[in-house]
Amino acid sequence: MINACRILVLVLCLAIPQALPRTATAAPDDDRAVLRPGDRGEDVKRLQQGLRRQGYLWSKAAGVYDKDTRFAVWAFRKSQGMRLSNVVDAAVWKRLERPRKLRPLVGSGAADRVEIDLRRQLLVVYRARRPVLISHASTGAGVRFCEGGRCRVAQTPIGDFKVFKRAAGWTKGPLGSMYNSLYFVGGVAMHGSRRVPSWPGSHGCVRVPMSVSERLYRMVAVGEPVHVRRSPKTRS
Repeated sequence: MINACRILVLVLCLAIPQALPRTATAAPDDDRAVLRPGDRGEDVKRLQQGLRRQGYLWSKAAGVYDKDTRFAVWAFRKSQGMRLSNVVDAAVWKRLERPRKLRPLVGSGAADRVEIDLRRQLLVVYRARRPVLISHASTGAGVRFCEGGRCRVAQTPIGDFKVFKRAAGWTKGPLGSMYNSLYFVGGVAMHGSRRVPSWPGSHGCVRVPMSVSERLYRMVAVGEPVHVRRSPKTRS
């Protein structure tokens, strides 16, 4: 009787379909972690490593979705024609694995140069015609302001320039403090700032995050071409 029961149990087990183990390569996109500022863990670290490899993040991949990671996500999403957002969802993961090639603003520019896109609020450093640093930026706000008895509109000038002066560390002027400044026309510079909003918010300078400014200052020397343009709007 016992043997008969064992045989019956075995037959029933064989008749029930067994679940196949799921592998990482078979995982659908919607199974990937959706990340937001403040999140921690290996998924955040994987995101940071991907952003570092492609030149968007210049701080350590510590597994914490911090302010620098948020700026890098902004830059990545904008460079890929995606809507500005803090969220890293399936669409971002997919694009991070197979990113769209960044279209230069100046196709005939020097192999080593800086490009500043006023529409997307992006700063890109090229080396040997390849983008190696891509950063969120905040440029001229386009509003009227007065300083020292002179009134003007806060604009980042469009054109072709060259870096003519460098100023390491913090410097303070009548319009505020600037870090690691790289001047390319008049008093307008690319520089680090503790406040780099998601919109054009400067008096004309090109603000970048502090961690980016450290790297940017080491890369860009006096004489480097700087091209400022407003890119045409394209569909994602």
